[in-house]
Amino acid sequence: MFNAAIVGSGGIGAHHAKCYQSTKEIRLAAVCDIVPEKAEKLSTQYNVPHFTDLRKLLRRKDIDFIDICVPSGNHGDVAIAAARARKHCICEKPLDVTPQRCDQIINAFKKSGTVLGGIYQHRFADDVLRGRAAVQSGRMGRITLATCSTPWWRTQEYYDSGDWRGTWKLDGGGTLMNQSIHAIDLLLYMIGPIKSVSARTALLAHERVEIEDVAVATVEFESGALGVIQGTTAAYPGDAVRHEVMGTQGMFYLHDDKAVLWKLKDEIDAQKAEAVAEKTGTGASSDPMALSSDIFVRTIDDVARAARTGTPPVVTGEEHKKAVEVICAIYKSAQTGKPVVLPLKRFKPRV
Repeated sequence: MFNAAIVGSGGIGAHHAKCYQSTKEIRLAAVCDIVPEKAEKLSTQYNVPHFTDLRKLLRRKDIDFIDICVPSGNHGDVAIAAARARKHCICEKPLDVTPQRCDQIINAFKKSGTVLGGIYQHRFADDVLRGRAAVQSGRMGRITLATCSTPWWRTQEYYDSGDWRGTWKLDGGGTLMNQSIHAIDLLLYMIGPIKSVSARTALLAHERVEIEDVAVATVEFESGALGVIQGTTAAYPGDAVRHEVMGTQGMFYLHDDKAVLWKLKDEIDAQKAEAVAEKTGTGASSDPMALSSDIFVRTIDDVARAARTGTPPVVTGEEHKKAVEVICAIYKSAQTGKPVVLPLKRFKPRV
């Protein structure tokens, strides 16, 4: 078993700690937070040592993995320090908040030779894998239209709960970078790279933040397919994340990773679609901590497997970067009023 230390003992760090109780290849061995009370609370709950100094934690030879759960804009600082200490790393989304910072992290781990894995847990959902296989095998024919929507709700109290929330520097953006990033990652995972974006963003329902709570982008995939990305944290009371994929030989819809419509020319499965539709829930649409543990556990074990076998994890640093790059391209398009062609090497928000 590998030993992991969580850095960042807030809400998502606590959820990771819970997931380690079910992982098969890796276990929780320590927690760290610059706020002593947070670190001590989580360490007491799971009976592991706690630290307030990352440097002391990184000197521990019995710690194999650093699990990063600090604010998004601080991911790079912790990840690069972990790489220099030759620790493996599991990093919450996003890898960091700009493409250039992601590249620095990726290069640090290439130099260290240790494993960098990311938390895009929805890639491990059964119906996501089913849909991706249908696209990649050609059963969908030519993909013509692919969309994702994250119609979520966050209260003003949510944004007021931490001084990092809603800032360009530490949150990296709003509903796209913090909430919709998972949906965008799945769109890329199932359909493939995006060639260009054209976007608008707005702040319509919240105060005292620098970022957007509504965003819409039209996209062109490298395959020629067209699509739409939309996300908001201003849709009360919040609803399921939606993916709709359409092609010349079929179509499928996913709601919160569950297939609610599945119609392929070679397999008309209406009864299956009707059955799974009843299982669809709203998940984290209104509660940021209403998270499924099962796919988190699969994700963490996959990174541990990569360290054990020497093969890449499903979410490598390069894979983790892709959605960040698309989101920053959307922000640039919204700021300039012009389409943006990818790849996007650098992004600096205009605060």
